Amino acid sequence: MDESELNLYDNRFSILKEEIISRIDMSRDVSDDEIKDIIKDTIYELRQKENISLAEREELFRLLFYEVRRLGILEELIADNSVTEIMVNGTNDIFIEKNGAISKWDRHFESQEKLRSVIQQIVAKSNRVVNEASPIVDARLENGARVNVVMNPVAINGPILTIRRFPDDPITMKDLIAFSSVTAEAAEYLQKLVISGYNIFVSGGTGSGKTTFLNALSEYIPHDERVITIEDSAELQIKGIDNLVKLETRNANVEGLKEISIRDLIKASLRMRPDRIIVGEIRDGAALDFLSAANTGHDGSLCTGHANSAKDMLSRIETMVLMGMDLPLSAIRRQMASAIDIIIHLGRLRDRSRKVLEITELTGLSNGEFTLNPLFSFIEEGETKHGLIKGSLKKTGKLSYIEKLQRHGLYDKNSV
Repeated sequence: MDESELNLYDNRFSILKEEIISRIDMSRDVSDDEIKDIIKDTIYELRQKENISLAEREELFRLLFYEVRRLGILEELIADNSVTEIMVNGTNDIFIEKNGAISKWDRHFESQEKLRSVIQQIVAKSNRVVNEASPIVDARLENGARVNVVMNPVAINGPILTIRRFPDDPITMKDLIAFSSVTAEAAEYLQKLVISGYNIFVSGGTGSGKTTFLNALSEYIPHDERVITIEDSAELQIKGIDNLVKLETRNANVEGLKEISIRDLIKASLRMRPDRIIVGEIRDGAALDFLSAANTGHDGSLCTGHANSAKDMLSRIETMVLMGMDLPLSAIRRQMASAIDIIIHLGRLRDRSRKVLEITELTGLSNGEFTLNPLFSFIEEGETKHGLIKGSLKKTGKLSYIEKLQRHGLYDKNSV
């Protein structure tokens, strides 16, 4: 936005907004069309007093509608498909991620009250509550974008709002191959594992693409199976599965509604006759319930978690299980070795690209320690003159546990 547009926004915007709000009948549900008519009438009256161009009128109309009916200045970013992340650090600092690069935006909220109003509008539509008593909440927008809010008193520099926008059309495994995030050979390998019902854990750091990859993996689930997804905030965009049940957690609120956690939903899902259970992300003691589900006949279950490597993911699962129940470490490890077949580890490299770095088989325990069988590893081969990392995912081993492949008629000793 250039200087003239900023002046347009600052000088006329607040007065017009207040005038429009005063004309809206708050006692009933007012449609978008009615709001647009009120805005048009208000701008027309302004035109009688001031000489403003058609371009200025159109800009005013767009900004006022966003402010009154949508999410204010953020609406422009949310409508931009190239913006993948919006980070609001209080009223003055807004950062965006575009094409993998983060930059500061040249707009800001006029006040903390307006920012809080936008936040309350977002969380209310997700049936969530955020306030000083409960200052952290996860929610989602109508377009499926994931939202995280941290309010005062936890957030020292004002309300913090983070929005991660997902593509309108889910990224497919074919897309990931085209992006060089995974090789065609590894994708074909994983297709056989998913069809055959191997239990797969997808690990990686923040922003490494875990949810995107889990979504792409779900393409390989046979379409006649009953699948149940369980998430904190619904993000998965699974296509082609008719018998699909989508479950989402709920926070407790002051009106007496009790919390419904990932653990509660996993337990409930076991009574729904699932063929597979997909858990968007495990962060706590729900890890034990996921392991139990995977160990009780629900082959092909999928899940994600935060970790720095496949080996580190196992350590984190142990820690999360201990959050939920005081069990001997040896018993936890036996449960894990029985439940988890494959760990796919993703990473974001220094050139900002997202890659599959490891595909590892958990083969069991030896002297109480996990034994891992690396199947694929990303081998770096230097950099281009533009700083892009060269390398590829190389096959490094053969699958040990082949019984599931054999049962589905997909075992080929030359390829696995």
